[in-house]
Amino acid sequence: MKILSVNSPEFRKYGRVINNVDMTELVEAMKSTPVPEGVVYEPGVAALEALPVKKVISDVCYGEMPVQIGYCNGHNSKLNALEYHRSSEVNVAATDAVLMLGLLQDVEEDFTYDTSKVEAFLVPQGTAVEVYATTLHYAPCGVDGKGFQVAIILPKGTNYPLAADHAKASGTTTDNEDCLITATNKWLIGHAEGGLDAGSFLGLKGRNLDLND
Repeated sequence: MKILSVNSPEFRKYGRVINNVDMTELVEAMKSTPVPEGVVYEPGVAALEALPVKKVISDVCYGEMPVQIGYCNGHNSKLNALEYHRSSEVNVAATDAVLMLGLLQDVEEDFTYDTSKVEAFLVPQGTAVEVYATTLHYAPCGVDGKGFQVAIILPKGTNYPLAADHAKASGTTTDNEDCLITATNKWLIGHAEGGLDAGSFLGLKGRNLDLND
């Protein structure tokens, strides 16, 4: 699979590289977070949220909105699913990592999406990127089979358990976006080979992309 750079023109429709916030202390703190054989996601981690850079990120990247800082770490080379939020997501790479991205505008009316439209981008160690709300994304991938550590910053409350009941998907098509909600501020489109929880909407069509292919 071809891997582009987040510094390339092709990345601009998906997000931007953040150059006006010093993420050094966050990158250093991320080195103490676990790197399992699979993938682990924590939406908010007290040790990361205690760092002074949290306020800077809140002020500069989110216009003073309250934010949470967590991480997504582990070993992964596959797409498995794509998600989106009603807000941008900031990713800070504590190791080299690859993001597989798509455009929300390319999701069909039945909320299916063709995985052949996905593009992959390398986020070098120490780099921070804003992934726009209109960008489909999911767990990062490692480089050359190595593990990855990526800090994930989102508006406070994102990706926590839902408080209300939502519509459920039946099969692989739906005309109701509510069927895609799996957590607060999280809409998910899964792949049949992605190993997702039962009841997840499986609307990704085509191959379950793998960086090793």
